[in-house]
Amino acid sequence: MLIAALDRRSLVFLGLLGSAAVTVPVMNLALTPGSAAYLPSFAVALLGKYLTYALLALSVDLVWRYCGILSLGHGAFFALGGYAMGMHLMREIGPRGVYGNPVLPDFMVFLNWGELPWFWHGFDMFWFAALMVVLVPGGLAFLFGWLAFRSRVTGVYLSIITQAMTYALMLAFFRNDMGFGGNNGLTDFKDALGFDLQADATRAGLFVLSALALAAGYVAARAITASRLGKVLVSVRDAEARARFLGYRVVGYKLFVFTVSGLMAGVAGALYVPQVGIINPGEFAPANSIEIVIWVAVGGRGTLIGAALGALLVNLAKTVFTSVAPNEWLYALGALFILVPLFLPKGVLGEAAAWWDRRQAPAACPSPARDDRGHLPQAAE
Repeated sequence: MLIAALDRRSLVFLGLLGSAAVTVPVMNLALTPGSAAYLPSFAVALLGKYLTYALLALSVDLVWRYCGILSLGHGAFFALGGYAMGMHLMREIGPRGVYGNPVLPDFMVFLNWGELPWFWHGFDMFWFAALMVVLVPGGLAFLFGWLAFRSRVTGVYLSIITQAMTYALMLAFFRNDMGFGGNNGLTDFKDALGFDLQADATRAGLFVLSALALAAGYVAARAITASRLGKVLVSVRDAEARARFLGYRVVGYKLFVFTVSGLMAGVAGALYVPQVGIINPGEFAPANSIEIVIWVAVGGRGTLIGAALGALLVNLAKTVFTSVAPNEWLYALGALFILVPLFLPKGVLGEAAAWWDRRQAPAACPSPARDDRGHLPQAAE
């Protein structure tokens, strides 16, 4: 199934991703700062962040285009994966924190917490944190989907509920008594698995891990959509009542793809945190989830590759805008939200693919010439 899913376009995408995974670290580690091709360390971390966003956009495209679930709450799964990794990185600090407490993170010492909360236990072990990166977002996606899909909540109502979910989580994580750092979140990370997070080699390694995660996420999504399961998902999207009448367990199909999507978003968040150096409740903001939808729309819904491309393009534009004209970025983002559906309904990649198909289509056969009386030649007749 995996081999059948990898068409020529997929192989090109994976090849480009693999080339970037090799080229970017070489440009940073093997070249000197005086070289014209040298890539500074901050750019490596920035590109790695873009790749985590691309994986997040891929997860949204999987449920939106192929199952008809417009989720405006995927930022919650992304943030939960980030918090799971951030909790491990905070436990890794140990006595090197500002207050020198070997067990309690600095913010807990500042707030006069007497002991470590029960839900922080185990995060000093990487394998446990990695397990939570998958289980917590995936578990929330499963629970939310089970409640919503069994109640047959669809369309705009489902989108509103997903947005309400991430907003409720944002308000909860802002509270200091939740034990997640409140408004400031988790930051001041030192290392991961003994590797200094500020070292050039560590940043290059995180970039490679982000590229591998994006490749694995794409292959998994492509395998799902190119299989019989993908065809059933499309039928559920287009005619859910008819699919249910034909005997398909619609709830199970939707629940499966929604949970897989939540897992992918959680992994993206876990890779995002060590490269950015902070995770706070702002990642739960509903505006972030809406922005993810814009990435997918710009790149091209239903192409998977287009979703990743849209995340790269929009965030690159965001970096440029916020450095040159920071006050105008929100206007530019709003313009994308309006103009893309009007003039690029298929997204950048979708419109490019349609143009290429028209270009490759065989030219129409010319009509045979007629004589002076308007009769066709004998062969044509």
